[in-house]
Amino acid sequence: MAINVYLSFNGNCREAVEYYANVFGQDIPQMMTFGDTPPDPNFALPEEAKNLVMHTRLMINGSPVMFSDAFPGLPYQAGNNFSLAMVSANREEIESYFHTLKEGAQVRLELQETFWSKCYGSLIDKFGIEWQFNYEPGECGDQM
Repeated sequence: MAINVYLSFNGNCREAVEYYANVFGQDIPQMMTFGDTPPDPNFALPEEAKNLVMHTRLMINGSPVMFSDAFPGLPYQAGNNFSLAMVSANREEIESYFHTLKEGAQVRLELQETFWSKCYGSLIDKFGIEWQFNYEPGECGDQM
């Protein structure tokens, strides 16, 4: 299992990723935008969100670093714009860590199936650190 850094940006994620790709000699990665997500009849995607980056990843010196824009209207503060992402092919491990860290935490999203994962959840632990948990069967580092 790997723990990855997940950086959030205030609308300039694409620019930052292209910059870091250039700095570290990487190809510009594929970027999923909020507009690329499956439509939800219960939620109208704001126009200003459609071209913002929902997720992308760069390998920097062998370590995956993930990136995203903050969703419009959600709080963003430079300096607090990161989370730790636990990615594992072991679902029981994901569930165990999530439920252990959940005590005294602010749960942002209970573990559940999403369009990108059979098991994903996020929380802010009792020390104020944001954690994302993502189950990825197989080779974790090979997917976006």
